Amino acid sequence: MVKKLQEDKIKLGVCYYPEHWPESLWEDDFKRMKELGFTYVRVGEFAWSVFEPEEGAFSFELFDRAVNLADKIGLKIIMGTPTATPPAWLTKKYPDVLNVTQEGITIHHGERRHYNYNSENYRKLSSIIVREMVKHYKEHPAIVGWQIDNELNCERDVFYSESDHFAFREWVKKKYHTLEQVNEAWGTVFWNQTYSDWDQIYLTRTTNQGSPNPHHALDEKRFISDSVISYARLQVDIIREHTTKQWVSTNGLFGHLNSHQLTNELLDFFAYDSYPNFGSVADDKSEKPLRDRKWSWNLSVVRSISPNFAIFEQQSGPGGWVTRIGQPSPKPGQLRLWTYQSIAHGSDMVLYFRWRTATKGTEIYWHGINDYHNQPNRRVQEVDIVGKEIEKIGEQIAGSEFFAEAAIVINYDNDWDGELDEWYGPYASKSKNDWFKAFQYSHVPVDVFHLTGDTTVEDLRKYKVLILPHMAIVEKETANVLTDYVKQGGKVVFGCRTGYKNKTGQTYTLPFPGYLADLTGITVEDFTRAQPFDDITQIHMKNGKAFAAHDFNESLQLNGDHLEVMATYANSYLEGKPALVKCTVEEGISYYFGGVFDLEIASMMIDELALNNYNHLLALPENVELSIRRKDGENYIFLLNYSDKEQEIILKQNMQNLLTGEVIYEKVLMKPFDVLVLK
Repeated sequence: MVKKLQEDKIKLGVCYYPEHWPESLWEDDFKRMKELGFTYVRVGEFAWSVFEPEEGAFSFELFDRAVNLADKIGLKIIMGTPTATPPAWLTKKYPDVLNVTQEGITIHHGERRHYNYNSENYRKLSSIIVREMVKHYKEHPAIVGWQIDNELNCERDVFYSESDHFAFREWVKKKYHTLEQVNEAWGTVFWNQTYSDWDQIYLTRTTNQGSPNPHHALDEKRFISDSVISYARLQVDIIREHTTKQWVSTNGLFGHLNSHQLTNELLDFFAYDSYPNFGSVADDKSEKPLRDRKWSWNLSVVRSISPNFAIFEQQSGPGGWVTRIGQPSPKPGQLRLWTYQSIAHGSDMVLYFRWRTATKGTEIYWHGINDYHNQPNRRVQEVDIVGKEIEKIGEQIAGSEFFAEAAIVINYDNDWDGELDEWYGPYASKSKNDWFKAFQYSHVPVDVFHLTGDTTVEDLRKYKVLILPHMAIVEKETANVLTDYVKQGGKVVFGCRTGYKNKTGQTYTLPFPGYLADLTGITVEDFTRAQPFDDITQIHMKNGKAFAAHDFNESLQLNGDHLEVMATYANSYLEGKPALVKCTVEEGISYYFGGVFDLEIASMMIDELALNNYNHLLALPENVELSIRRKDGENYIFLLNYSDKEQEIILKQNMQNLLTGEVIYEKVLMKPFDVLVLK
């Protein structure tokens, strides 16, 4: 069953920390939130010392007063479990709860997320505080749901405490049963790493050249994900034991965590924290960088977990820590733009971070809607505009889902294995980024699809096209599903370094691309990594176009009928060899490109794939993103201008601007950072 947010209208809210502010401010704060059209207030996720000032002594008075006051004013509360920041009394008495680096350095109290998931003491103490909070608040009419912890695996996504080493050893025993199977899965015969006793097994440790056993390292990441999910389950089970009236979720999208599994097994829906200005300040030297628009990729990944999701933290101001200069202020219009970016991609709940900028601590420069002085500013005015607009359209849009004919395919095993494997991991990141750019700039809506061993042809048939740029780990069963999908009319695009590994990360003793050879009609005859001192390899298309083939080049041997060589190499020792091959398989088509995709090649392929870019309805410049949400056969078209300049768009039929109610047609000027929602 798909886990998604269930709201009758799009709703706004804000993150608030009553423990940071004099109680005399609360009532005015809550009243102004209500006036801005907010429904939800998120509280509590960093307040363990307030709820339990010393071990076993619980105090709810401060939050009772805050929650009761919010309820009186008509606001609903999302309560966070406070386990992201264990208090000083806890870490002093139970130092085993602290995280440890791979080098053995303890991460001490003084920031946040300084614990490990496998400490029995931390699991016990977490259970106690969660149980006490849920028992206290389970019947409160204002509290609609619970946020587990905060941003699981943020800041640090590797864990090497003694508790983790011990838990990993037990995890390996449960998975493999015998040392013989461990040695086989990890290929320990290489470099004499064979294990003869369970006590010899640890998480990866510091090595001579920083290159641990790659199969061991892949299992380590699976173990970390399972540890996070086990810790989350501990909290979720307690909440479910005491209440069925309040939903359960968590926030973030961080490394070494299978967020799809976490959501499917435990949560009611997934939530994300969206900070597009991270993209604006990133040192992206690629062609036509997406900058803040790159967050549409992140939101697409979130949408693959929950088609309708929540934003628990939406950037509302400049961001930075005392130790990080951080991000500039959103330009006028950007705060509104980013809100609609989240909504366009499937969010039916948006909570701004935060109500007022903190005056104390590491995040005194992580600004909220209100500044320290609490006086009116342009960010408050912009949120007020959004609140009034959402009041108009929120009921129509809620529950609609993003519509796309194509999907870029992701897979945790490949992502985790590719972190260490330089022979395909960086290529996968580059190609996914450039494919997403190509879809964005071609105005073709695209999904992200999470491929697992349980994926069926029915799961894939909603898409006309699947993009799998460099998926090295492909099991035979997955190859069979992809083949059946193509036979039934689907189109699949592959890139180099595809299909040559099994689930342990070991290579098949098969010609590349392994079990995908029949589907693609090719095997890889030769390959080379491009060198900076060589001339850039060129590929020539049958249609006369030429492209540069950077990074990696595979020459392809044709092995069947119904094949078309679409491009060949034009220089280097691969000259004349096939570089891009099209294979017709019954009703569908596969494409195999023996290189790494860039924006130009991906854009060419989008034209070849004949996907709908809606140019029969609109003519759009590159700076405007097109997203479509659909409900009951009705399309809601979101146009988002990421430019600080006016953009001219052409509407080829009458459309209603839902934000103003007016009917518009032909030439329309979008203001800098403007948004249109059309029907």
